[in-house]
Amino acid sequence: MVKSRKLVAFDIDGTILDSNKRPLESTLEALRQLRQAGHFVTLATGRSRYLAREVIRELAFENYILCNGAAAFVSHQQVFKQTLPIEALETLIADCTAKNIDTALIQLDQAKRLTSFNLAQVEEAMHSFGSTAPLLGALEAQDDVYQALAYFEAHQDEQFIGKYPEFQFVRWHEKCVDVIPAAGSKAATILNVANYLGINQSDIISFGDGLNDKEMIREAGIGVAMGNAQEVIKSQADLITKDNDHDGIWEALKTLKLVD
Repeated sequence: MVKSRKLVAFDIDGTILDSNKRPLESTLEALRQLRQAGHFVTLATGRSRYLAREVIRELAFENYILCNGAAAFVSHQQVFKQTLPIEALETLIADCTAKNIDTALIQLDQAKRLTSFNLAQVEEAMHSFGSTAPLLGALEAQDDVYQALAYFEAHQDEQFIGKYPEFQFVRWHEKCVDVIPAAGSKAATILNVANYLGINQSDIISFGDGLNDKEMIREAGIGVAMGNAQEVIKSQADLITKDNDHDGIWEALKTLKLVD
């Protein structure tokens, strides 16, 4: 066992996967060395379990933080859960529907698209990370909804942001936002898992590139921004590495003397 066990968290899209949605060989070797050294290695993604399933399986992850922090699993067992408040969600859905804005509900293992105002826009956003438009469905009283999607562009942000205190709206595509609990984030859940494991905040290392990675990079002991990260993410980072097509994860871990 290592003297100082690290919690190392990786975003998926634009971070642990390259531009072809594949892991680099150097990334696979980095994961192997981290695990062999006894570090706690986890995904931290906006994806739900059904959308992260192939990455979890192919990269042999036993630990994963999903839905922008709404769920966390350690050794494949759920240790954290934060779902959206249904009453406030119903109000938001009604508001979006009145504005002809499509919405979808994200559960751990399925998604439901509630409307079809602009299916091409929905498909464009979902195709950007290799997925497809969710099938039509309805919100049921018993549903555990971990996050929602609202398909609107940045010029419409002011119609929602600040008007729903129960939620955060996190933009991940020019035509779509994640709707997550107001107090939720990848960062908050990483800290929760670290506390569960007895790992200090100073021993957290987070890798990311997108807007939903900002908090986890800022709050980590060492926050690593990929070379392809947005500038606002780089501004929060302790370390900026190469991009996701050029061994960025390996190079950062080498700099930190965690791989050789």
